Amino acid sequence: MPELPEAETVARALERVLPGRKITGVVVRVPKLRTSLQPLLEAHLTGHVFTAVHRRGRYIILTMDDQRGLLMHLGMTGAVSVVPAVEPLRRHEHLILRLDNGDSFRFEDPRRFGLLECHPLKDDGLPPALDFLGPEPLTEEFCTEYFYQTARQRHIAAKELLMDNTVVTGVGNIYATESLFLAGVRPTRRSDRLSRAACGRLVDAVKEILTRAIAAGGTTISDFRGVDGSEGSFNRELLIYGKAGEPCPHCGAILRTVKLGGRSSCYCPKCQK
Repeated sequence: MPELPEAETVARALERVLPGRKITGVVVRVPKLRTSLQPLLEAHLTGHVFTAVHRRGRYIILTMDDQRGLLMHLGMTGAVSVVPAVEPLRRHEHLILRLDNGDSFRFEDPRRFGLLECHPLKDDGLPPALDFLGPEPLTEEFCTEYFYQTARQRHIAAKELLMDNTVVTGVGNIYATESLFLAGVRPTRRSDRLSRAACGRLVDAVKEILTRAIAAGGTTISDFRGVDGSEGSFNRELLIYGKAGEPCPHCGAILRTVKLGGRSSCYCPKCQK
């Protein structure tokens, strides 16, 4: 599933091509993705101009000139492209926005777990629907003291805490696994037993891993690709994600896996305590 670096990669690409473009037509080819697409046909999008593109967590907001925005989540297999309108449609391109320069914005999603909705925006440019999200991990708000105080009040595994979007937004399975390894913290370690030092290492690790992943255009494990069709290259830098049974790149111990919240989590039994 696309996480924060993948959403950031897509948002940056759309920021280069969408602002200033007017919507001249809306085509919906299926009744729903995660939610119904019918409201988009009733939202009177035609004639409105995109003014900006923002990211919040794993969500992307396409701001329009009337204090509304298109709220987008790529789900499991979602991808977007901006291509000439005359280009033949692909089978799973379920929503098309025709643009005034002859291009079209297309949302493709084979498994239909993605989201595309129209929402009113607050003064900060974000929809109220995202008010539940915690701090952005690459901001000063996500700091050692904040994470330590939050961890002390919870009684869940460290990895589950990192993946809780109300605690810190956008850190999914891939980047939580890599961050825990970099910080030397076992994914099953109880959050309320994390020391201030361990929380500091985790905060630093999350920031480092996400920064590197964004620079690499995200991670392509199966389906993710950027707006131009390119794949993220951070998968080449992954140290332990998806490598259970292989030697630890640091100490040589065999990497193990454990189930947390229905997801497999790889870890080193020696490096991570």
